[in-house]
Amino acid sequence: MTGEVGPSEQRKRAAALAACDLIDDGMQLGLGTGSTIAHLLEAIAARRLQVAGVPTSQATTAACRRLGIELLGPEEVEVLDLAIDGADEIDPWLNATKGGGGALLREKVVASMAERFVLVATTEKVVDRLADAFPLPIEVVPFAVTPVQRWLGQRGYEGGLRLADGEAPFITDNGNHILDLRHPGGIEDPAVEEIRINQLPGVVTPGLFVDMAQLALLADAHGNVVERTVASR
Repeated sequence: MTGEVGPSEQRKRAAALAACDLIDDGMQLGLGTGSTIAHLLEAIAARRLQVAGVPTSQATTAACRRLGIELLGPEEVEVLDLAIDGADEIDPWLNATKGGGGALLREKVVASMAERFVLVATTEKVVDRLADAFPLPIEVVPFAVTPVQRWLGQRGYEGGLRLADGEAPFITDNGNHILDLRHPGGIEDPAVEEIRINQLPGVVTPGLFVDMAQLALLADAHGNVVERTVASR
C-alpha cells in the first residue's frame, strides 16, 4: 500500500492484521474479496508466509499474483484450513450479508470449504438485523432478474438491479446479475429467508452467510480489534 492511509483504512488494516495472526506456514486458505482483504493479502506477503489460497474473485487472483501468493483452484483442495473474508453486515449471531463487491457466490463456495471461517470488519458493520440499512445482494441469472425482483417485492423487499456504470448491469465473475434489495425492518430469520430465496427459480444464491462464521474480528473507532464468537453473542 502506498500513500496516506485514512482512519477507515487504518481500522480495516488493524482487523486484517489480527486475521493474519491466525495464519501459519503451510496453510491452505480461502481468500476473500474487498478492501479489508486487500490489507490481509499485503500482510501475508510482507510476513513472507508460505501459504496457498483459493481466491474468491478475479480481483483477488490478480492481487495474489502481484504479491507472489500461491494460488489454488477449488478442484485442488478438499478442505481449506481457514477462510477469511469481509462482510457488509454482521448480526449478533455472526450471520452476515456479503456481496457488496459482487463476489458472493465464489465467497460462499470457498467459505463452505473451510474448517474455520473468519469475518474481518469494523464495528459499525454489526447490526441487530440484516438487510435493513444495507441491501442484501442476490446473484441472479440474467433471464430471471425481473421475475425474481417481482417475487421479492411481494415479500417486502425494495431496491433493484445493480448497475456498473449507471446504465449497464453489473456482471459478476460468473456472468450473472445482482439485485441489491433492502428489507425495511431487517430480516427476522436469516436461515429461513435464505431457504426461501434459494427456492426462487433463477436465483443463484443470496448474499446471506448463515451459521458459517465461527469468529469475527472487528476493529473499533480507536483501531482496537474486538473478537466476537458465536458463543460470546
